[in-house]
Amino acid sequence: MMLIGCATITSAATLPDTTTDTFCAAVQEILAETNIPSELTVYSNMAAFRQSKPTPRPLTISQVVTLDKQSRPKMVSCKVKSADHIRAEYGKAAAGKQRYCREITVMVRAKVMAKLEAEDPGLAAAVRGYVIEPDEPYTTGRMYLSPFPLAFEDNDGNLHINTQSLQVDWDNWRFYIMPNVLRGQTYCHLITPEYLEALARDQAQPDPKQPAA
Repeated sequence: MMLIGCATITSAATLPDTTTDTFCAAVQEILAETNIPSELTVYSNMAAFRQSKPTPRPLTISQVVTLDKQSRPKMVSCKVKSADHIRAEYGKAAAGKQRYCREITVMVRAKVMAKLEAEDPGLAAAVRGYVIEPDEPYTTGRMYLSPFPLAFEDNDGNLHINTQSLQVDWDNWRFYIMPNVLRGQTYCHLITPEYLEALARDQAQPDPKQPAA
């Protein structure tokens, strides 16, 4: 576990690489449309990450990176605070509209496309054609942590990219019965730019598509 003190990203339009230990700080800023500085704890394993809970004051958030069999960053997982909880803690101007994890996946694709455009426009065009799957956020940690294919091919050979998330808004009356520590949370499982590029270059293989329940 590593604590990155008061990380703040000045440009929400540019995602850092997952290896910079600031990725989820950018996710917090983007998804809550906030400039409140965050303290990012980077975990070395998923087991420790599972036990973490973001807090509003100080604004503490969590990150862990899952590696593939080649020790390449495959999935980055973030636990950040919801926009409405930040507003409740710091005032109405402290955060904007709540945005959702799938938007980060779209940004990851754009980041990889921009990198490849200068190196191999054909590969960039292929990445542009990848399908970003819809994401309906879960409301329980158990479902958020359930297995899922991060990237898979359909029967026609088209690549699909999944996002898996949890959204428990602070102001949603449906969650008032929950302990406060579980409310006001946004959790994301996201494909990394490094892994998406590896897929485009045929240096990594998609996951098996799980059958429908």
